[in-house]
Amino acid sequence: MERFNKILIANRGEIAVRVIRTCKRLGFRTVAVFSEADRGAPHVLAADEAVPIGPSPAKESYLVIEKLIGAAKASGAQAIHPGYGFLSENAAFARACKDAGLVFIGPDAEAITLMGNKRQAKLRMIAAGVPCIPGYEASDADDDALAKEGERIGFPLMVKAAAGGGGRGMRLVHEASQLKAALKGARSEATNAFGSGELILERAVINARHVEIQVFADEHGNAVHLGERDCSVQRRHQKIVEESPSPAVLPELREKMGQVAVTAAKAIAYKGAGTIEFLLDPNGEFYFMEMNTRLQVEHPVTEQITGLDLVEWQLRVASGEKLPRAQEDITWTGHAIEVRLCAEDPANQYAPQAGKLLTWRLPSREGVRIDHGVREGQDIPPFYDSMQAKVIAYGADREMARRRLVEALHELTVFGVTTNKDLLLHVLEDGAFRSGAYDTGFIGKHADGATLERLYSTSARERALAAVALFHDEALRLSRTRGVDASLVNWNTAYSHAVTMTLEDRSGEAKVSVRPVTSEQYEVVTGEETLEVSVLGLAEGVFDYAVAGARGRGRYLRAGDSLWLDLGAGARCLTDVTFRPPKSAEGAGTGRLLAPMDGRILRVETKPGATVKPGDVLVVLEAMKMEFQLVADIPGTVEAVNASVGGQVSAKALLVVLTPEAKPKEA
Repeated sequence: MERFNKILIANRGEIAVRVIRTCKRLGFRTVAVFSEADRGAPHVLAADEAVPIGPSPAKESYLVIEKLIGAAKASGAQAIHPGYGFLSENAAFARACKDAGLVFIGPDAEAITLMGNKRQAKLRMIAAGVPCIPGYEASDADDDALAKEGERIGFPLMVKAAAGGGGRGMRLVHEASQLKAALKGARSEATNAFGSGELILERAVINARHVEIQVFADEHGNAVHLGERDCSVQRRHQKIVEESPSPAVLPELREKMGQVAVTAAKAIAYKGAGTIEFLLDPNGEFYFMEMNTRLQVEHPVTEQITGLDLVEWQLRVASGEKLPRAQEDITWTGHAIEVRLCAEDPANQYAPQAGKLLTWRLPSREGVRIDHGVREGQDIPPFYDSMQAKVIAYGADREMARRRLVEALHELTVFGVTTNKDLLLHVLEDGAFRSGAYDTGFIGKHADGATLERLYSTSARERALAAVALFHDEALRLSRTRGVDASLVNWNTAYSHAVTMTLEDRSGEAKVSVRPVTSEQYEVVTGEETLEVSVLGLAEGVFDYAVAGARGRGRYLRAGDSLWLDLGAGARCLTDVTFRPPKSAEGAGTGRLLAPMDGRILRVETKPGATVKPGDVLVVLEAMKMEFQLVADIPGTVEAVNASVGGQVSAKALLVVLTPEAKPKEA
């Protein structure tokens, strides 16, 4: 008996687009929902119907159960697919769908409740014989009790939010003196993210890999696993690179971990798609961490090596069908690697980036799949997760998949917001990753602050090419205005004089001297370097050039006095400020704290009249699911506070004003 034929997707972005794609292939009608910020977004245009659900902040739209149920009822949808994130692991949402007579395409509310609490989940897994990390799982423990238990367990130690996941409410503590502060920060972050400040403690497994097993179960008692994914490359406990199979998992270990994962699913009478996450230590021992009761962001790598559509499996299970395949019929072929392309600035503590996508160019290559939900010209809002796309490469072996992914990223071009493309390429080209011998400490070991600063700094070659592109583009514009043939660009009967430009990038200002030699050739001096640059082509966003005779190709975009340039490794934005008036002193050391981006005020830690010193936390801001501490930049007294808890603020809004500490008079 058919249970549904129209599905509402209670999500946005790439996962909504991805679910809609499979629904349409199988003949289901689709309904999208959208906030004010997503009006006209790709997922809205991809669906057969779309229903508005309120203001831009997720807490007023995508996280409001009543609005989603109302949208399903109004559109005539009989089922809801939650995607991942938002309400996908919210038991109240699953229960509300059932109460409203709607099919929730996911597990039952009871399973979500049980596995959504790390403490309860761990106790149930211990009872089922699943190996777990030693720790402390008592409920309602205050910070003093947890600190005492932390001393008993020993260090290093992991503090974890009992509810939720995604790295929020999680802290690694190396010594006892750090524990109290870690507990306070984790509890605050967990309360804000999940509505619960309950914490658990676990012994930290050092040099471990994060390996997860994809499981599927139906309502007829069948359960299988679809192999493992290695998700060890993470920043702030959030995954950025995933692959399948894991370089550390041989067939015998895969079978063992798979059987344990299936046992875990059956122990809670699970139904639908789920992921059992394990820590795999260097000795081959593995420990249960948590279960994600939904489809994972990284599910495409499993799809690539199994040839299966996991969303199709979800729909079939939700329709009451048996699993499409038995365990013995599931095979794995080749290798797949996925990277998450995020609008964030890794060199600035991974700060999320909001803004307009001026250029969005995706590669089309054999063995490469790109799941995304954005379009060129679209604004990236500050209200949601920073991930904009997933780039997945498949190959007959790991090295082929890696090479294909590297080349795809070289071609992928994003202008308008900073992304983590530079970091992703660095990871894929790093010797430790190429060898497969890496663990969850990879980013700390191979992409520390100094490395990130180097990766995101403009090189002399990039600065020289940007200067030439700006100069040549301006010359072409003048020639068109005057009706002069392009071959006569830079032609002059007099001696060609060098033009000095001042270019500004994220690091500050730099002088660049550009001297035309011919209509296509330039001599460029930047810093101590002199480069010979030839323009072989500059049109339609493509920059063909030669430096000292060596040819290259990049992408560019002229936006007023600014030039976005990507030579393959990542975008740079340089602005010609040669004739710009001097800026007023507004920045570090001024005593004027500005919001670094649009966001919501979580905490205000000061008040007018308070005495502060540099480094004191004054305001905590939330943006794109991350917390940012705004600290005093000078010693002094708080003159004014223009922020209140729960308030939305715009980028560069003045939040706190400090009066500098009076300097002692000289004797």
